Parts: sequence; structure tokens; C-alpha cells
Amino acid sequence: MSFAGLVEWTMPHLIVAPILVPMGTAILMLLLGDSRRPQKAVLNVLSCVLGVLMATGLVFWVQHSGDVQAVGVYLPANWPVPYGIVLVADRLSAMMVLLTSVLGLAAVLYASARWHKAGVHFHPLFQLQLMGLYGAFLTADLFNLFVFFEILLTASYGLLLHGSGWARVRSGLHYIAMNLMASTMFLIGVAMLYGVTGTLSFADMAIMVPAIPENDRGLLHAGAAILAVAFLVKAAAWPLNFWLPSAYSSASAPVAALFAVMTKLGAYAVLRVWTLLFPQDAGVSALYGGPVLVGLGLLTLAFGIVGVVATQHLGRMAAFCAILSSGTLLAALGFGAPAVTGGALYYTLGSTLAISAFFLLVELIDRTREVEERPLYVGELDSEDPFAYPVDLMPVRDVNLDDDEQALIGRAIPAAMAFLGLAFIVCALTIAGLPPMAGFVGKVVMLSALLNPAGFGDSAPISTAAWLLLALLVIGGLLQVIAMSRAGVRYFWATHDRPVPRLRIIETLPIGALLLLVGALVWQADAVLRYVNATARGLHDPREYIGTVVSTKPVPSPTATGEGGLRR
Repeated sequence: MSFAGLVEWTMPHLIVAPILVPMGTAILMLLLGDSRRPQKAVLNVLSCVLGVLMATGLVFWVQHSGDVQAVGVYLPANWPVPYGIVLVADRLSAMMVLLTSVLGLAAVLYASARWHKAGVHFHPLFQLQLMGLYGAFLTADLFNLFVFFEILLTASYGLLLHGSGWARVRSGLHYIAMNLMASTMFLIGVAMLYGVTGTLSFADMAIMVPAIPENDRGLLHAGAAILAVAFLVKAAAWPLNFWLPSAYSSASAPVAALFAVMTKLGAYAVLRVWTLLFPQDAGVSALYGGPVLVGLGLLTLAFGIVGVVATQHLGRMAAFCAILSSGTLLAALGFGAPAVTGGALYYTLGSTLAISAFFLLVELIDRTREVEERPLYVGELDSEDPFAYPVDLMPVRDVNLDDDEQALIGRAIPAAMAFLGLAFIVCALTIAGLPPMAGFVGKVVMLSALLNPAGFGDSAPISTAAWLLLALLVIGGLLQVIAMSRAGVRYFWATHDRPVPRLRIIETLPIGALLLLVGALVWQADAVLRYVNATARGLHDPREYIGTVVSTKPVPSPTATGEGGLRR
């Protein structure tokens, strides 16, 4: 087989690989038992590295396939569409899989310092979480989207409680209750849409929607609205996001860093279903719910801004930044304009990387206060770690312990405060959308599209919603700078004699890598913008996506083609 033939045979199987690899890794970890945590940690890291490589291959494939909208289709059961499971990789799903894999690798590297020892089954749950995320981004039908949602949510319940503590238990109960309610709404919406269209395949539903009788169109819209509520809960849209600040701020640092992409999964689901079922050429159902989506996005954005300004707790500030980022994306998607969507996708990449790094950074910054507020008893230091405070001299409510009753405090690295301060500045500039970071580029692209009426029609004026989004992006960015500057003064400037915190190199490397990727988005802004703009155009004109999926045929069996059986 030639190299070109090998690549042609391999690439379709690469679509299912991001799901199979973490699933197989989780099974292997469970077989290893509870006593082999070092081996599990190595397997977890290797699996995440392989996930990044596979996701990079998917992005490279869809980018260099030569098509206007590259779409790869994989039929795991080899059943024809729409009867069997279908996985689809296009520019959007490949981009989100790559973003998830990068956050997963950063989180597991950070956790390998000590957090993975703070509870049982951390590594299998982490891999199942990644499996659910990958599957949700790659699936092409509503039923399997629900299945993968439940897989990732079930894993997230355990991960949220990882490390124990009353705060995690209390916020975890709220988190579980809200997501169970959302799952119920999901099923009701799926049942209603299936009753109207007779199918659950995205592409097949898109074909059925224009032919739905007028008498049934109200049922279609009601089912879509109920389904949207389930997605908006996961996207942390106001007023359904009251659970998120407490849940994310109380989760362990690596878990919260991975959770940063989960709000984007809700927005992704809205974008995927909405652009396929209600495109601009869908007749009376064209852009159904767009104004509501814009309004909810604006309210979510405003709520996130108020939360960032109001809180002085860094963990909750990072959680409100996640809400703010999700609100920006939802509001931009509601306009139904490819130029605005492209800018929002670019902004999502930069802000998600920065928020994930911020969650990791919060714990390291908090150590500066722990070092300052606790007296050092030189003669009673932990014998294994000469830089850690003795467990019995620390307030119980402030101590995070692993299974060996050792404090989750690291060792010193050179210039620790300089690293923390610089990383905090990069996170603040990116999330607030100030130059020269990626958040600024994304906001400029969105604002340029909003102020260009040609993006909505040659004679269309700038809408009130566009002015409101413009004002919130600009004023909100200023308020975020003020809030984060206040936090920076409090943690880095107010006490010049504060002792140096104890960090580990393995804890700082993921943060540095995520922020370097934010810088790479700026360095390669032209290439990334071309990618996201092509993604947006394909989303708002889904004809090629639909045609490619429905025209995919099962692979003929060797017996049917005369190639089976024994050869003499």
C-alpha cells in the first residue's frame, strides 16, 4: 500500500480514535486496581498526549483536504445514515476536540504533582470525562449527543467531588441537581423533535424540517426550545447559571481547568443544532430563536461582568470569567452572521485557554496567602517535603490532603512571584480583551462585523442588539481590567514582604504552555482567522455538511465484493 493510500485509509478511523483511546485507557486503569497510581498517572499523561496528536491530525486533515467545507464521516456500525451511529469531523468539531485535548493534557500534568492522590479513581474519571467531551463534539445525531453528555456529566460528578470537603459536596449537589434537570429537558426535547421529524440524525433532520406541515411547526419549535434550555444550562446562560460560580470555584484546580471547556460544549450544541435546523433558507423557521439567543447572551455577559467586579475571591472571579466568555459566544451566535460567528470562535479559543490557565493559577496564588498567614515551625516540618508546612499545625479547613495525609503544597521554584505575576497579567489581558492578546483580536473582529451592515444585508442598519453587544464588550472589558487590577494589587503588590510561595515545576509548566498558546493565537492570527471564518461560513451554509453525511455509504463487506473466503 502506498503512503497516500495508507493516509486515505487511516484518516477516517482517526475520527473515532479520540473516543476509543480514552475509553480503553479508562478500562485499563480500572483493571490495574487502586494500588498502582504512579502507573495510572503515566497512562493518563500518555493518553492525553496521544489525544493532542490525534486532534492535531484531524485539524490538519480538515484544513488541507482542499474542500471549501471538509467533512469526514465515520459509520462505526457500518449502517447507512440515518439508521446507525454517525460520527462527523468538520472544522468546528476538529477545532473543539483539539482545544479539549490541550486543556486535558494541561490539567493532567498539573494534577500529576499531587492532586491525583487526593481521591480514588481520579484517572479513570478523567479519561471518561475526555471521552464524553470528544464524543459530544464528534457525534452527528441527538441520541448519541445525549449519551455522550451523560458520560461526561457522570464523570464530572466524581471529579467535582475529588478531594472531598464540605464546599465541594454542597456545590456538587447543586451541580448534579441542575444537570439532572437539564438531562430531563434534553430527553423531552429529543422526543418531541423525533415525533415531528421521525429521525434524530442532524443531517436528516435538516432535510425534514422544511417539509414539516404548518400544523406541526409549533411542535417543532417547542421541541427545539426545550432542547435549547438543556443546552443553555450547560452553557451557563443567565438565569440558569447560578450553580456555576460555587461549583467551579470549589473544584480542585485541574478539574476546574478542564471544566472551562464544558460551557463551550453547551454553546457548541446550540450552534450545531441551530445552524442545521434553522438556517437562513429554512423558510418560516429561518433563524428561529435568534433574538432570544442574543438577549440571553447579552444578559449572561452582563451577569458575568457584574460577578467579576463584585467578587474578591480569585476562584469565583475565574468562574465568572467563564460565564462572561460563554455569554459573549452565545450573543454573537444569535446574530446569524458568519463574520460575527468567526470572530466569536476566535475569541472562544483565546478566552478558554486563558480561563483554564487562570483556574490553575488561582491555587498557586492562594499559596502566597497561606505562606504569609501561617507561622513556620522549622523543627516540625514534614520529613518528606522540607518545604511543606506540618499538617497538624495548619487549620483543618484550609488543608488539602492526599491519601497519605500529606499537604498538597509544592516546592519552591526560582522567581516564583515573577512567574505568577506575569501569568496573571497575561490571563487578565486576554480575558478582558486588551491588546496585544488574543481576546482583543477576537473582539475587534466581532465589533468590525457588528458595525458593518453589509454583513447583515446591503441596506440593513445597525441593530439595537448590535449596539448593546458593542457597549458590553467595550465597557465590560474596562470593568474587568479594573477588577483584575484590584486583585493583582491585593495579591502581588500590597505586601512587599510576603514570603515566596512553594511551587513545583510540573505545576507551572501547564500554565506557561497554555499562555504560550494564547500568544501563538496572536502570532498566527491570520491563519487562525482564516480557519474560523471558513468554519463559520460552513456552519451558516450547511448544505455540504448535510450532503456529505447523507451520501455516505456503508463499506461493502468482503463477501459481497467477492474478496472474502479462503484463497487457495
